[in-house]
Amino acid sequence: MLTPAPLSFSICHAEKKAQQMWLPIREGRTSSMESPNLEFEYGDTDSLTPELSEIYSYTEEPEFALNRDYFEEDFRSHVRRRRWIELGQEQQRAYVMRLLDALEVTDRDKRLKVARAILYLAQGVFDECDTDADVIHWSRHNVFLLYDMGIFTALLELLSMEMDNNQACSSAVRKPAISLADSTELRVLLTIMYLMVETIRLQTEDDRPEWRTAREAFKTELGSPLYNGEPFALLLFTMVTKFCSMNAPHFPMKKVLLLLWKTILFTMGGFEELQEMKVRGRERLSLPPLPEDSIKVVRSMRAASPPASAMELIEQQQQAKRGRRSRRPLVKQDSLDTYNERDPFKNDDARDEEEDGEEADSGIEGEVDPLDRDVIIQPPPPPPPLRPPTERASLPKGLPWAPKVREKDIEHFLETSRNKFIGFTLGNDTETLVGLPRPIHESVKTLKQHKYVSIAEMQIKREEELQQCPMTLGEEDVDETPTEILYLGMLPNLSQYVIALLKLLLAAAPTSKAKTDSINILADVLPEEMPITVLQSMKLGIDVNRHKEIIVKAISALLLLLLKHLKLNHIYQPLWLLAAYRQILHWNDRHTVKGSYVSPHEEKAMDRGRQNRERGETPSDKKWFEIVSQHLVFANCIPLILKFFNQNILSYISAKNSICVLDFPHCVVHEMPELTAESLEAGDHNQFCWRNLFSCINLLRILNKLTKWKHSRTMMLVVFKSAPILKRALKVKQATMQLYVLKLLKIQTKYLGRQWRKSNMKTMSAIYQKVRHRLNDDWAYGNDIDARPWDFQAEECALRESIEKFNSRRYDKNQNGEFAPVDNCLQSVLGQRVELPEDFHYSYEMWLEREVFSQPIQWEGLLQ
Repeated sequence: MLTPAPLSFSICHAEKKAQQMWLPIREGRTSSMESPNLEFEYGDTDSLTPELSEIYSYTEEPEFALNRDYFEEDFRSHVRRRRWIELGQEQQRAYVMRLLDALEVTDRDKRLKVARAILYLAQGVFDECDTDADVIHWSRHNVFLLYDMGIFTALLELLSMEMDNNQACSSAVRKPAISLADSTELRVLLTIMYLMVETIRLQTEDDRPEWRTAREAFKTELGSPLYNGEPFALLLFTMVTKFCSMNAPHFPMKKVLLLLWKTILFTMGGFEELQEMKVRGRERLSLPPLPEDSIKVVRSMRAASPPASAMELIEQQQQAKRGRRSRRPLVKQDSLDTYNERDPFKNDDARDEEEDGEEADSGIEGEVDPLDRDVIIQPPPPPPPLRPPTERASLPKGLPWAPKVREKDIEHFLETSRNKFIGFTLGNDTETLVGLPRPIHESVKTLKQHKYVSIAEMQIKREEELQQCPMTLGEEDVDETPTEILYLGMLPNLSQYVIALLKLLLAAAPTSKAKTDSINILADVLPEEMPITVLQSMKLGIDVNRHKEIIVKAISALLLLLLKHLKLNHIYQPLWLLAAYRQILHWNDRHTVKGSYVSPHEEKAMDRGRQNRERGETPSDKKWFEIVSQHLVFANCIPLILKFFNQNILSYISAKNSICVLDFPHCVVHEMPELTAESLEAGDHNQFCWRNLFSCINLLRILNKLTKWKHSRTMMLVVFKSAPILKRALKVKQATMQLYVLKLLKIQTKYLGRQWRKSNMKTMSAIYQKVRHRLNDDWAYGNDIDARPWDFQAEECALRESIEKFNSRRYDKNQNGEFAPVDNCLQSVLGQRVELPEDFHYSYEMWLEREVFSQPIQWEGLLQ
């Protein structure tokens, strides 16, 4: 939706003012010799208070008083001279029942007033509270009461009515600029539902027994197809696609995405629940237990020192030149590492363009060999700690991860050894070691000690058996888990859901530039009247930036959760989800990322797709597998994430797009101070923005899942020159983020050349120390580079075929007609009575003469 020129100018002006306001803080942080350690613990969500406050925009602040007024007006008409917190349990239930009855009136305005009164209850009747903790306490009490009285089901019916309100949709489409007023009813309903889901989801030690029972019932209710035969999350996915198709531009997308993320997190489980399900799944398949708890290992890691910046190295060189020149001795490894980790990428765009040109010519980062210089580079002294170190779990001596070996790696090792010492191979036999020297025996023994069989490998093996023997093995018993139910509902429109989420992620990315055909994600943050003062513009600019950050946070967490749960449920399900990315580029060619590599075969596939569209054809789930090659699948997803990281990532993580005095519940409990530039800055002394760091780690984990064990996708990282971008992300001194950056660097190290590895020894050492080892993976030297793209393309095609067969066998209910019982007994077949037509008796002799006697029988051919 296009906004008029004054609105666009005002938003841009507000964003610039906000950036100018925080510029001195950011420059002060990024200009330090070394970024501080970030005391950040990665988890499913932030603490409860920030998660509740992010559902509101700062523009919605006047509506808190409106909710209170509507509640007080209705409450005083039924209960006199008493407050809500003074009522007994039965009196509160009776009043909520009256509100529930009032929700069914036909008058739209009266329904909205009742919904605002319910929202005030869910917000914790803050006018009767003195502290933030009191608001959270009464909000929790009221939310469980509202759920017990059936408020959520009534809100769901109202939400469905608002989604189908064609009058509101057509009015929003015709409006030149959409504001908060166009989505009032939707915002109120979604906010109540979000508060209920987030509050009930969080489990505390002092929960009552009835609350724990209600939590399990609500979790089952949300994950089951109880709402028109589909789970609640599918309804929210429909809202996302309807918004992105421009049919409902007034939908408050931030609230929808937050509610969708928390619903999936609640019904399916977070990272710790995933780990527990993985342990139970391995026990069920009789697999050995996991070598370690990955969550505990990651939390115990310490951040590594980032590579030295170019400015630091220039200062070191000047100090060395002023020192005494001597003969060239051997250079210590520490000095070599410090010098070689020169980061040639400064924050300004001009430096980036210069280095891009150098990389295009040389293919490396342009580092200089320190042995060609006559000075000894001394490492800079460590900076003093900014805060006392916190307690951490002590790591054992040695590497944090137990090495792993796949069955395929053992087979490849034995095949190479047999060809070398014996001259022939034995296929997949990993037990016979006759004729091989003793060291090979010891090597195989060591490899088998660290052999790791994943649940995914067992699932693929089981699927192959079901495909080969469908009648013998019979029907597969599929558990009706929330993940399975959601996947079954998403399958028909899966590509549309993925495209919609990535469109929203692209629109909210800080590196994206506004385009005329891009979707407007600011519908639920822009006020009806635009700001007229500089201070109001600054406030709106902070609100807009905060709004975009929250959208990125919700989408990144949502995609990561979907990938991890679908992979655990069945390996082919996330692969099908990832395969849906290919439609993004095929059916949205105009959105192709600039600089993406497209092969001639892919160009032909795109031409065929355009011809099909001109003829009015749309691809079926199987056709677009054949049209678009595997490279094109991620030609929009990988560059999108890399484009996100192609910025000053330290500035993004330390951004302060928040106003503490306006955050809920502080803004409704404490007296609001006069809004000035100083009051906007007061109260925020954090080193980093939690949601931005959380989003970065999520996107890195998604990128790891896209490229793991996929040669062609790894080559996309190399083609898009991701190494400099990822290396700059190492400046963030947070162990979890550095781990996933190092994983992405490790898989492409062998393709970056010897000079890159020589010039980045500190990064190589960090990979060795922090990333899990595969015993026969030659990642550090690249001596055995497999550069056969056609073989990998054939492998990807076989994988896509397996995914299609899996979905057809497991979810296609019309396939049973292909398998009819067959009688293989000769006597039984010959003894069957066949009904013949009446005229067959008259032509029987002619048929024998023509079909039997006149046809020569070649007995020799039958014998052969």
